[in-house]
Amino acid sequence: AGAEALVRLRREDGTLVSPVEFIPVAENTGLIMPISELVLRQACRQLVLWRAGGHPAFRMAVNLSPRQFQHSGLERRILAILEETGAPPQALEFEITEHLLLDNRPETLATLAALRDMGASVVLDDFGKEYSSLGYIKKLPIQAIKIDRSFIDGLPGDEDNASIVRSVLSLAQSLDLHVVAEGVETRAQLNFLVAQGCREFQGYLFSRPLNALDMTALLAQGSPFEAL
Repeated sequence: AGAEALVRLRREDGTLVSPVEFIPVAENTGLIMPISELVLRQACRQLVLWRAGGHPAFRMAVNLSPRQFQHSGLERRILAILEETGAPPQALEFEITEHLLLDNRPETLATLAALRDMGASVVLDDFGKEYSSLGYIKKLPIQAIKIDRSFIDGLPGDEDNASIVRSVLSLAQSLDLHVVAEGVETRAQLNFLVAQGCREFQGYLFSRPLNALDMTALLAQGSPFEAL
């Protein structure tokens, strides 16, 4: 169905630095701006290659930093990258976090609406992990939510998490929002989510993070969901 673009920092010796370590530094120093645009540009180029290679319905999710919304012209920069790479906006999903909801500025809502109007989807990532105002979510121009992996952990045995997941799915249905369950690692978790009506999943049960070459090979094998 699609993939999420992830970023890693590679040391001179070839080892990788987790984004948990370097993304906060990038956020605090402002380096997140050029990093985010680099990730989007690379993701768009790869998206075009995959869709031209026989996967026309393939979607690409790219994370946007709250820091990017503090600067004007975000939608113009995104449009410029789309024009440069030839990526169709309808194939892009821009993921935002609940932290952005605290920035209750008209400019933020206007930017999100502009992304939606250009044909891209706006997805609320890590839903339930931070603060959410249901009234504000209703106003957001979003098309989907991603259930945070912390609520998938322990399913189906963890009754608290099971209740939360059922509630989120019910809420999403009432608001006509698509749902993606993050962090699915076991067949038991998958079976529970399917039984509750969830239809899209992300996690190690399907694939660990891959570089573009290995992801291309995975796509050539067909859907991992069908294999399960």
